[in-house]
Amino acid sequence: MIKTDILIIGAGPTGLFTVFEAGLLKLKCHLIDALPQPGGQCSEIYPKKPIYDIPAYPEILAGDLTDKLLEQCKQFEPGFTLGERAETIDKQDDGTFIVTTNKGTKHQAPVVAIAGGLGSFEPRKPLIDNIADYEDKGVEYIIKNPEFYKDKRVVIAGGGDSALDWTIYLSDVAKEVTLIHRRNEFRGHLDSVEKVQELKNQGKVELITPAEVIGIEGEGKVEAVTIKQDANTFKKSCDHFVPLFGLSPKLGPIANWGLEIEKNAIKVNNALDYQTNIPGIFAIGDVNTYPGKLKLILCGFHEATLMCQAAYQIINPGKRYVLKYTTVSGVDGFDGTRKEAPKAVVKAIE
Repeated sequence: MIKTDILIIGAGPTGLFTVFEAGLLKLKCHLIDALPQPGGQCSEIYPKKPIYDIPAYPEILAGDLTDKLLEQCKQFEPGFTLGERAETIDKQDDGTFIVTTNKGTKHQAPVVAIAGGLGSFEPRKPLIDNIADYEDKGVEYIIKNPEFYKDKRVVIAGGGDSALDWTIYLSDVAKEVTLIHRRNEFRGHLDSVEKVQELKNQGKVELITPAEVIGIEGEGKVEAVTIKQDANTFKKSCDHFVPLFGLSPKLGPIANWGLEIEKNAIKVNNALDYQTNIPGIFAIGDVNTYPGKLKLILCGFHEATLMCQAAYQIINPGKRYVLKYTTVSGVDGFDGTRKEAPKAVVKAIE
């Protein structure tokens, strides 16, 4: 049995920042995540994509943001159960919760914070009969490491931001990049559309529209795709086929925990502390919903901060906590480290 003060389900940015905010209140955290590493979507789906709306960072790669958050919370010594999915939750007579994973690992805590982002993801796959035969053999639904495609021939299908962004990025990495979309119009940022147009004009990207991939061929790996354009059908040789049609989020087993759900998100009380309809269970970040909700990382950080204040009262009933700015109080880690501003020097001027 792993015991902690706050059990965090989801080790994405919001979950990781919760560790820091809880640590300031002398509360220990343990995180559960189905992914094999911390970072959530930032690590698993788009580690090399830039994020532009993180305070103080005009631009930061998603993977680098994860590294910074891990560095920030390191001194509070969080525990991790990775590669396991939170399966069941049971409330005990003493008011604590026991959460068991799909591999049987049990965790006990008086407070549970669900920070599972949009839940688990399944890629939206094109309707190609034999596509499953080529998965991980040239068919990828998520680009994790762009260097994997170095000097390769890549066919990307899709008409949104991901398809446009990766077409632009891989134009400097891959040997050949082809973008296929079933319409002539793209639904993405205007600057990305214009950049792809520029790359096409320069001969760095081949654009085939309106068209779609209807077949895949190859001996044990992708060697070509079959493309249908208007009434014509033709083959295109390639090493990789990357259909980027988006991801379908699902709450998974959490949907069966008795929480109030609305449109695949957990309803919370945003007037106070982001608590769910079950006292002691909170939901923060993209996984929750309330009037005016914005699914932004910085909003998750705010929600985590207020949630920790409420968690402190549950764990320390009747005990008053006086908020102190870290610039004044410093930060004392559980590992014995201390961060503090330099002390003022008292010296007379002669």
